[in-house]
Amino acid sequence: METRQKAPIGRPRGFDTDEALEHAMRVFWEQGYEGASLTDLTSAMGITRTSMYAAFGNKEDLFRKALERYTEGPASYGARALREPTARQVATAFLNGSVRATTRPGCPTGCLGVQGSLAAGDPGSNARDDLIAWRNEHTSLLSGRFKQAVDEGDLPPDTDPDLLARYLMTVANGIAVQAASGATRTDLQQVADMALRSWPPATSPARPSA
Repeated sequence: METRQKAPIGRPRGFDTDEALEHAMRVFWEQGYEGASLTDLTSAMGITRTSMYAAFGNKEDLFRKALERYTEGPASYGARALREPTARQVATAFLNGSVRATTRPGCPTGCLGVQGSLAAGDPGSNARDDLIAWRNEHTSLLSGRFKQAVDEGDLPPDTDPDLLARYLMTVANGIAVQAASGATRTDLQQVADMALRSWPPATSPARPSA
């Protein structure tokens, strides 16, 4: 009598979760949280809703994972900029990175972290709160880096690190909105260059961090 082999327990999902998440990120990036329907998401990811829930959780969970992927990928210029040796170089790398990321060929224009839920109603309130926290965290990191620059003498002692960080983030957010509205990389680079012309002068050569 022929016996059938039992299927192995814990059968593989049968799809690449990294690739699926990349596609989901692009849908959220292009359409925003509320604009991205489950059908849009699962079609782009090439999976069923059941597989999506099993692998990523609900839509809010998927959005948070997509935002993490965005932070580590297209928006990773922010973390790299913080490691620049002077405050001016931090600001330059941050704004130039913003211009490149929001106008990257083959990708949606604008910034997922800025436009992902600008017009969200009650169903998208958690996603909106997540993005507010995301932007505030990046502003806080810039502020901390500029406080370090003040302590090192790289920025004038009367510099307000919080205000400077908000200024830089506001310019970067504006660049993202303009990119989504069709502004070219060249036009936005000119905006970034103009913003940097008003950057506070260094009071002394920056000392390396301990």
